[in-house]
Amino acid sequence: MSDGTPLGEFLRARREALKPQDVGLPEHGRRRVPGLRREEVAMLAGVSSDYYMRLEQGRETSPSPQVIDAVAAALHLDDEALGHLRRLTRAPQERRSTSVGHDRISPQLLQLLDNWPDTPAFVLGPALDVLAHNTLAAALHSGFQRFDNLARMVFLDPAGRSFYQDWERAANSCVAEIRAAYGYDPDSPRIAEVVDTLGSKSPEFAELWARHEVKGKTQQVKNLAHPEVGALEIQFSAFTVNGAPHQQLVVYQAEPASSTAAAFAELCSRAARPAPGHNAASMPARADDTVPSPPLGGAGTTERLSSGRPWDGR
Repeated sequence: MSDGTPLGEFLRARREALKPQDVGLPEHGRRRVPGLRREEVAMLAGVSSDYYMRLEQGRETSPSPQVIDAVAAALHLDDEALGHLRRLTRAPQERRSTSVGHDRISPQLLQLLDNWPDTPAFVLGPALDVLAHNTLAAALHSGFQRFDNLARMVFLDPAGRSFYQDWERAANSCVAEIRAAYGYDPDSPRIAEVVDTLGSKSPEFAELWARHEVKGKTQQVKNLAHPEVGALEIQFSAFTVNGAPHQQLVVYQAEPASSTAAAFAELCSRAARPAPGHNAASMPARADDTVPSPPLGGAGTTERLSSGRPWDGR
C-alpha cells in the first residue's frame, strides 16, 4: 500500500482515469500527465486550484460536505464511490473499525448456516477472508487448494481461472469489494496485509488496486465451472450481518429444477457419503467464540475457521 493519504490517492486515481472529453472539456494536443489536470477538476468543482491540490496532497483533510459533493460530481463518481469519498474524509475516531472482533461469528449465524444443508453459504470478513462456511459451500469450492480467502483464490490459485467463467469480472469485483471495506477502516492491519501480499504476488491485482474502483457485494448472477459437476449458474446474494457490520453472509442459490439445482444436490449427496477410512474425529471441528464444541458430522456441518485469519499469505 502507498505512503500517500487514502483521500489523496483516491482523488488522484479517479482524476487520472478521466479524459477531458468525459467531462465536456476540449483536449488540445498531447498531455504530459494522464487524465484530467488538477486545475481542471478544481474548475469543475468550483474550488481553487490550490485548495484542490491540498486535498490530493493530504494537507486539507476536512472538506465540507458541499465541497465533497462538488468534487464527486466533477470526477463523475457514482453513489458507491461518493460514499467511499465521504468515509475517507471522516476523522479516524469516527470510522468503523473492522480490526476488533472481525472473526467472531455469532452462534446464531453458525446455526443458520447449519440449517441450509442444500444451499452453499459462507461468511466473509472485510478482507474477503472466509470466516465460516457450511459443507456445501466447501464442496462447491473443492477444486481450490484452500477455501480461505476469495481474493487469494481468484488471483493466486490456479483453479480460479477455470472456476470463474468470467474471471475478469470476478477479479474486478474482489478488488472493488476490498477497496470498499478499506474506506470504512483505512488503518485495518488485515486489509493492509492482504493487499500487500496480493499486490506483491499478482501484477493484475496491483493494477486493479491502483484504479481505486469501489463496489460492495450485493446481488448478481455468476457462472461457475465445477471440476466434477460442470457448469453452474448461481444467484449470488450478500447480506450485512447485524451486530457485525464488517461481516457479510454470502448465499448461492439455484433456480428450482435447474441443472445447477441438480448439481447442488449431487454435491450435497457426495459430501454426505463417508470417505474411505472415514471416522467422526476427522470431520472439521465447529468452534464458537469461547469453548470449542465437539466435532460434528453430516452434510450440513458448519466449519468456523477458529483462527479468524485463514490465509497467512502463503
